Amino acid sequence: MRQIQFFDTSLRDGEQTPGVNFNTREKVQLALQLEKWGIDVIEAGFPIASEGDFEAVEAIAKAVTKMTVAGLARCQKKDIDRAYEALKYAVDPQIHVFLATSAVHREFKLQMTKEQVISSIKAHVRYARERFDKVQFSPEDATRTDKAFLLEAVQAAIDAGATIINVPDTVGYSNPTEYGEIFAYLINHIVSDEKITFSSHCHDDLGMATANALAAIENGADRVEGTINGIGERAGNTALEEVALALHIRKDFYQSTTNINLNETKRTSDLIARLSGIAVPKNKAIVGGNAYAHESGIHQDGVLKNPETYEIITPQLVGIKNNSLPLGKLSGRHAFIDKMTQLGYQIEQTEMDALFKRFKELADKKKQVTEQDLIALVADQGRGTENGYELDAVQLQYVSNGHQGAVVSIKKEQETYIASAIGAGSIQAIYNSIDQIFAQQPTLLNYEITALTSGEDAQAEVHVLLECSDSHEKVSGIGLDFDVLQASAKAYVQASAALKNRGVLV
Repeated sequence: MRQIQFFDTSLRDGEQTPGVNFNTREKVQLALQLEKWGIDVIEAGFPIASEGDFEAVEAIAKAVTKMTVAGLARCQKKDIDRAYEALKYAVDPQIHVFLATSAVHREFKLQMTKEQVISSIKAHVRYARERFDKVQFSPEDATRTDKAFLLEAVQAAIDAGATIINVPDTVGYSNPTEYGEIFAYLINHIVSDEKITFSSHCHDDLGMATANALAAIENGADRVEGTINGIGERAGNTALEEVALALHIRKDFYQSTTNINLNETKRTSDLIARLSGIAVPKNKAIVGGNAYAHESGIHQDGVLKNPETYEIITPQLVGIKNNSLPLGKLSGRHAFIDKMTQLGYQIEQTEMDALFKRFKELADKKKQVTEQDLIALVADQGRGTENGYELDAVQLQYVSNGHQGAVVSIKKEQETYIASAIGAGSIQAIYNSIDQIFAQQPTLLNYEITALTSGEDAQAEVHVLLECSDSHEKVSGIGLDFDVLQASAKAYVQASAALKNRGVLV
């Protein structure tokens, strides 16, 4: 059977989703979970893009022990040098060099001739190969590139030392028939003494990203690129969990294997959803809330007689358990640590102490703490202080048929900042107070509340999306708390602190 490699770009292409911003700590946490899921290559970031991106790539390169860690670079020497510096600690580093090849990109974006594009590919791939054993080249917007010129560009990259060729459907333009034909054409016409790995990279603008990725595999691709939950620019990328399950369930057709640990799928999806602030739709394949639910009477009857009548995937296969977690306020430290270990977390002593304290506080308010609650606590740990600011207290004055009042205090190191304001509602009053502390006037683009579990004692998870009034930069914030108003304040403080620390507020 063929071995299909999985290349995850959730931390690079996925972070290009409007409003999504992972900090370095979160990126390392996600990278470790992706390694546990079985990802072969992780695209940790675009090192030259910012100091934060460089630090995250470097931190991931130091943290993971099995995955290949890749950094993105344009066909520019400074990009390649920056990627080399960021990846010098990686066990298995790889560089991903790209240059657009389609006519529309050459004319309007690059303002380069075909000859100049080929020359740049040769020079920069050769320069990259002098520094990396593994060099991947991507002809950006490949699916809108003339086939003859696409072959010329790919051959130039191979001749210069690239051993991995990625064929990106950058704008989600292609369809399975056409996309598969591109791979067959390239594989049949390239000349190389070395084995060349071909990889797919699809966007979902026409809703065909997963189908296109599978078509690439059918036509010779041995690697698939994508993101968890399909996050990414515009309509997103190929959802890797969909490809993984398609290859597994239809092994009879695809005749291939992967290194993906399928029972870590749901946990990986949940972590991406929580830290990105993008909830998984209920009807999402593989990981959606309704993926294993049956409401139709006919379906229920069939499933009760034999689940295979309407279930081609068992929930246990992807890590969805039917049992609840019997932890409550009387649970001790040993039981808590044991459960966290069962969930796959390796947490340092000091951080475990803080988590246990938060667990006990939550258990005093809830009848039962579920697995979802614990996963949320881990994901939320440290977010409140990542940017140096921490919500200290919220005091409200409620008046029916009138303006609401709020007093908010925020701590940063040894300093405490207090402000009060009114608003048409309690949330508005809280946010007006926080705006005073940060001396800001951002636009609140989105505010969402999610109940982590069912029942009246569910924890609230609040997601906010702010836009700076001057630079129009967007950042998201997440707040988790038993109290909706407290969670709302936490989310707004986190987003406000991120904007302030980036220096985009006046």
